[in-house]
Amino acid sequence: MVKPNWELKNCCNHEQVVFLITVSVCTVVILALWRTILLRPFKLVTVFLHEASHAIVCKLTCGKVEGIQVNADEGGTTQTRGGVYWLILPAGYLGSSFWGMLLILASTNLLTARIAAGCFLTALVIVLFIAKNWTLRGLCIGFILFLGVIWILQETTKVRVLRYIILFIGVMNSLFSVYDIYDDLISRRVHSSDAEKFAEVCPCPCNGVGWGFIWGLISFLFLCAAMYLGLVILA
Repeated sequence: MVKPNWELKNCCNHEQVVFLITVSVCTVVILALWRTILLRPFKLVTVFLHEASHAIVCKLTCGKVEGIQVNADEGGTTQTRGGVYWLILPAGYLGSSFWGMLLILASTNLLTARIAAGCFLTALVIVLFIAKNWTLRGLCIGFILFLGVIWILQETTKVRVLRYIILFIGVMNSLFSVYDIYDDLISRRVHSSDAEKFAEVCPCPCNGVGWGFIWGLISFLFLCAAMYLGLVILA
């Protein structure tokens, strides 16, 4: 069994260089198209993963998910009942960053990219039946068709881009999560935000902006960890 090259000695081989270049290209494309309609579906997917993370933690803490909404203005809500509230609140921002990290790591190998795409498709199908509005239903249907076509092309033609699509979604998710935390919780104080609500229930002497900064730092660390572990996997 080959031991992981944690020190990244003799970095970087061809696959590591391709990984770094692809992540860099994805980042530049995302930033260049940030305020265009082309990225809207991918931003809404990030909102979907944010809300899905709330729902997952609610279910894991024995709560009930009554509905999920994703709105065209890139907002969203998850209606829950019960569960551990102080765990459900930070799960949205931190969860979407975590999923972004997993998607980036999954893109380093075709098998794991297939597994990630399969899990993502399954989640979209499940959410399709509990969605509370047509924006989310349309998003689910659109990405089910999109990933389905990409998968068919991957298996039947020479157009093999499944790994790169998974990587793009992962990078998009990681960047949007960090930006969303800054925009919602730090640069402008939204009193109904998850961080403000968390500050009310947490006994720690920290306000919503403080928790926003902490969550933003954790999200950025997830992105850094994705880059480092991706290089280790490809070493």
